[in-house]
Amino acid sequence: MSEVRYGLVGAGYFGLAIGRALLKLPSASISYVFDPNNSAKAALDLGAREASSIEDLCSSDDVDAVIVASPNWAHAEAAIAAAGHGKHVFCEKPIALNYADCERMIAASSDAGVVFMAGHAMNFMSGVRRAKALIADGAIGDVVFTRAVRNNWEGVQGDVTWKKRRDLSGGHLYHHIHELDFVQSIMGPAVVATMTGGNVAHQGAGSGDEDDLLLMTLEFGNNTFAALEYGSAFRWPEHYVLIEGTQGAIRIDLQDTGVELRTPESTETFLLHRTLEEDEDRTAFYNRGAVDGGVLFGNPSIEPPLWLCGVIEEELAYFHGLMCGGAAVAEFSALTDGTAAAASIATADALSLSLREGRKVLVSEITGRGLLSRSRS
Repeated sequence: MSEVRYGLVGAGYFGLAIGRALLKLPSASISYVFDPNNSAKAALDLGAREASSIEDLCSSDDVDAVIVASPNWAHAEAAIAAAGHGKHVFCEKPIALNYADCERMIAASSDAGVVFMAGHAMNFMSGVRRAKALIADGAIGDVVFTRAVRNNWEGVQGDVTWKKRRDLSGGHLYHHIHELDFVQSIMGPAVVATMTGGNVAHQGAGSGDEDDLLLMTLEFGNNTFAALEYGSAFRWPEHYVLIEGTQGAIRIDLQDTGVELRTPESTETFLLHRTLEEDEDRTAFYNRGAVDGGVLFGNPSIEPPLWLCGVIEEELAYFHGLMCGGAAVAEFSALTDGTAAAASIATADALSLSLREGRKVLVSEITGRGLLSRSRS
């Protein structure tokens, strides 16, 4: 395409940031915006027109690709509508709140022959990409265990946003799917999932109903394992991923920002983001701790920090490159057909079932019910 015309569904904090990133790219424009609460300002800021509905936006001849950045619960409707009109789709994480919806979205995109890319932005951090390359090259031997920790403390807020309602956001597990997706990108899809936890510190008005302490174990069927810890009931915040191999280890620190490779022979450190300035900006962002992230990441009047803008720019540049006829990169193939995102949601569904029923759950109990799995049998 000589020019790619985008339609933007959802123009809150993240959607608006995506729109701004798109307009920095050559041959990119935004034709329409749909957001029941933020369309007017976003359309003005982005030089677009307001659409009256998702259907109005997706059916427009002036839209080549649709960006879905609406609240989590609304992703499936917009993505399926876009694919139904032959539009390529970039859908923010989590792409859906259950595996069945993921399959419907993938099937709609596959049937239409369009790209369906998941916005799993962690994959586009330069330090994450280098860590994956090192692991693929055998720098730490065989991976046997990964630990991912993403926890902090969140205070009671005056308003309960959709992000604090499990039926709308999925809670911490789905809304913060990045680390689960990353673990599976390293170790493959989980086979057995176990989760315990609950809401231990955030009851009452202003707290929502999401669980604020979740402890997970994953088994991969080849004597390899992972442990994940999510929540907002932790007064000592931590945010990192540790990958343990038979010949070394890599620690990706997303709070005291940076990446470290350790082997018996040497230690090497490198940046998580594109520049030292972005890494320092992220560390300062976490250390300030003045604004609850759950409130910040949802307010369209607040500009995203430098490091987050950088990641958004990287993933949108890749998607836009595909729209312009650029070659796909094998590293991101599972991100551009929905399969990696669906695998993450399948595991999240298995973990949720484990918590409800107090038992280990085979992920195949989730995937075996799906439309695509039945059609392949």
